[in-house]
Amino acid sequence: MALKVGIQLYSVRNALKADPYGTLAKVAEAGYKYIEAANHDALSDPGVGFGVPASDMRATLERLGMSIVGCQIYPLEPERLGAILDYHAAVGNKHIGYDMGFYPYDDLDHILRQCELFNSLGEMCKERGIRFHYHNHYQEFQRFRGKTVYDIIMENTDPSLVFIELDTYWAYRGGQDPIELIDKYKDRIVLLHQKDFPKDAPQPLVMSDGIVDFGKDITIEEFSSTKDPLCFTEIGTGILPIQDIINAAQAVPNLEYIILEQDHTQLDEIESIKVSMEAFRKFSGVKWA
Repeated sequence: MALKVGIQLYSVRNALKADPYGTLAKVAEAGYKYIEAANHDALSDPGVGFGVPASDMRATLERLGMSIVGCQIYPLEPERLGAILDYHAAVGNKHIGYDMGFYPYDDLDHILRQCELFNSLGEMCKERGIRFHYHNHYQEFQRFRGKTVYDIIMENTDPSLVFIELDTYWAYRGGQDPIELIDKYKDRIVLLHQKDFPKDAPQPLVMSDGIVDFGKDITIEEFSSTKDPLCFTEIGTGILPIQDIINAAQAVPNLEYIILEQDHTQLDEIESIKVSMEAFRKFSGVKWA
């Protein structure tokens, strides 16, 4: 079954901050029908960020012929989750994700406590008919006592409560083969993130190849300071084997959407997502509506 192509609104976050409604209209005009939001202000805003009320968001999506298929939430605190779920149920979103996990090096107890939290969040979401998923970056692929943090999380969370939004770019940067991860965890994957890595990137693809020490703590400060904007390019213009990823994803039973995301661009944000759309059209096994 062909995957529906969506866009992560983090790709146009600066435009959204300046003009949320106008930017959503431009995203729709570019041809995107499916959107995923990224709310990094969840302590004060239960929705998609940028202070957009649920009633206005739903009306805007209906007017533009768009639908929201997911939202990354940070920070995701249990006491805030009720209001967050109310908002997302009101706008028709069925996927809520946690995407900023950091784990003190070799602290297994910390990981297990986080797994208990993820199970609890997943149960709260399930009661409202919404799936909770975990979104990776590269630090989850540090090895603690012979296993990656990612595998430890998967082994200690309930597959019926904690699903996966696999970010293939960050998996590669963690030294992993995301095609193998797709096969290993295919029953838990509900969303797929696709970025791209430029041919002339100033860093090696794998972060442990001289950029970050995988044998020490990886903090959010180190993550931010080593995240080079020039290591992102419009999706379909770089070196990642995207067609192979799409082919592997065809066997994933609960996967409907592949979400394009551009963390940084040298172009205007709206122009960037247009370039990605045109570049992505060369791949088979995807559709836009």
